[in-house]
Amino acid sequence: MRARLEHLSRRLVEIDALLAEPDAASSMTQFRKLSRERSEIEPVVLAFAAFETAESEMDGARQMMDDPEMKAMALDEIEACKARIEQLEIDLQLQLLPRDPDDGRSVFVEIRAGTGGDESALFSGDLLRMYTRFAEQQGWRIELMSESPSELGGYKEVIVRIDGEGAYGRLKFESGAHRVQRVPATEAQGRIHTSACTVAVMPEADPATEIVINPSELRIDTFRASGAGGQHINKTDSAVRITHLPTGLVVECQDDRSQHRNRDKAMQVLAARLKDKVQRERHDKEAAQRKSLVGSGDRSERIRTYNFPQGRVTDHRINLTLYKLGAIMEGDLTELTGALIAEHQAEQLAALGDEL
Repeated sequence: MRARLEHLSRRLVEIDALLAEPDAASSMTQFRKLSRERSEIEPVVLAFAAFETAESEMDGARQMMDDPEMKAMALDEIEACKARIEQLEIDLQLQLLPRDPDDGRSVFVEIRAGTGGDESALFSGDLLRMYTRFAEQQGWRIELMSESPSELGGYKEVIVRIDGEGAYGRLKFESGAHRVQRVPATEAQGRIHTSACTVAVMPEADPATEIVINPSELRIDTFRASGAGGQHINKTDSAVRITHLPTGLVVECQDDRSQHRNRDKAMQVLAARLKDKVQRERHDKEAAQRKSLVGSGDRSERIRTYNFPQGRVTDHRINLTLYKLGAIMEGDLTELTGALIAEHQAEQLAALGDEL
């Protein structure tokens, strides 16, 4: 690991030299690439420099041990250096963990009602509100891509795009089955019902470099939109249904009055679904080497239970129970998502099995 850190230190010097050249900005693509690389490795190099400084200070303190008058001071300095070095080792290991290249991307969040009928559809609306509130707290933008409302409220299916730096890295562990236990408003005898929704969090695909969709492999149908939207939306063939023939994936968008915008939205969702399909197939092949934090990635797998009578939320992957259901449903997901990320990093560190 030290060799890698020393290499990154040399690389930072090289990048600074390249960026300082008079014609550095002549190729904006190369300039942005170097700038992005610099921003990624600079924190690591600074942490490594602090680590080396702490090591040097500890060596100096040890040399002071030979002087009887300085021994007590040296012992205090050695203990302080040890604590500092231990923390810097942890920081460096975390910064050197393999990074998911999609972590910084915007995402599509797809919520589908599952078992439980109308109550499941109502809960899908609650989950959408929860993620929307969380996104607003992060300063991210939310765009409705597609919706299929339920007659009694909520959604049979709803897809939103959450646009913001780091959205996927923060929300990617939300994929899976979310179970709710509560007394439905329509339950006359006060019995607790259990229902579930599935959530899929998909990183936005870069159509230019990642997912190339052959137009000849698409069937595009237009039809009159149904449901809410005013008179105009129901009088024109503005709704769009795109079928990707090789995979059978189907995407519908009808929430915009413009057929062109609905088509663009549907293509964005289709690209994200295709990217997600490729990723899940790759993950399945690597399943034997993966830890259990995010389970198999199967969206039918129960990951979390929301128990309204007891006011608790339990994440089954990390055995975390929080008695703050109200706050969580209002978008306070920081503790949950932070715990999942921390556990994932701990597993990565254990797998790394390397020391400075």
